[in-house]
Amino acid sequence: MAANILTSRCVLVTGATAGIGRALAREIRDLPTHPTVIVMGRRQARLDELAKEGFETVKFDMDTTPDKIKAFADEVVGKYPELDAVILNAGVQNMVNFAEPEKVDFSKISSEFNINYLAVVSMMAAFLPHFIKIGDSLQKERPALLVPVTSGLAMIPLAPVCNYSATKAALHSLTFSLRIQMENAKTNVHLLEIIPPLVESELHDAEGTTDSLSKFWMPLAEFTSIVMDGLKEGKIAITAGSATATYDRFEKPKENLKNGMMNVDIQK
Repeated sequence: MAANILTSRCVLVTGATAGIGRALAREIRDLPTHPTVIVMGRRQARLDELAKEGFETVKFDMDTTPDKIKAFADEVVGKYPELDAVILNAGVQNMVNFAEPEKVDFSKISSEFNINYLAVVSMMAAFLPHFIKIGDSLQKERPALLVPVTSGLAMIPLAPVCNYSATKAALHSLTFSLRIQMENAKTNVHLLEIIPPLVESELHDAEGTTDSLSKFWMPLAEFTSIVMDGLKEGKIAITAGSATATYDRFEKPKENLKNGMMNVDIQK
């Protein structure tokens, strides 16, 4: 059986105070295996609410530096040594129009790139020493999972959110490569990627586009059900809605490349 969430004993979910992250945290907590679920977010009031539901909680803002992310990861591992899965869901989305360059806010572009890509990469790197170590000492039926959440826009970008699309494309590409690296090194660390379409979320509130997008998005409950099926199956690419057709057309053929030139060790 492929590596999957059913063997996980302790799961950290970032960006878990609302939307996709919170919904997945609740579903994972209710699995028959009853893993410990740690929810991470910026809003203390939301974290307090989740604590009342029985979750472990930790407050942390992804818009920070790699050294602080490393310190955070070390603290989490120290408190939860059985941690064996991280779902990297935290993200932001801003609209930007380069046709009006005088209105482009580069501080927002930088922050969005950091939260959606650099901080996610830093967090994966910070947890990998622990995951590789436990993978060496555990039975094969209990893998360690890194699960970045990208987007259908990683494959076909949407012009009004061009920087967001680019950050997700970068993370999607990196995930592909990290999966091969973990396999080549014969670790028990597995990369599963969640690739949402437009999904019911608070993500769009900041730009005031929620009302218009709500006419088209996939209901959160439907999306969560599909993702949980994929996590239980251990699919390396968990897609839904329009993102499935896009992935099957443009990305699925790449899965076979790991046995070809994409798998060459350039150091030899």
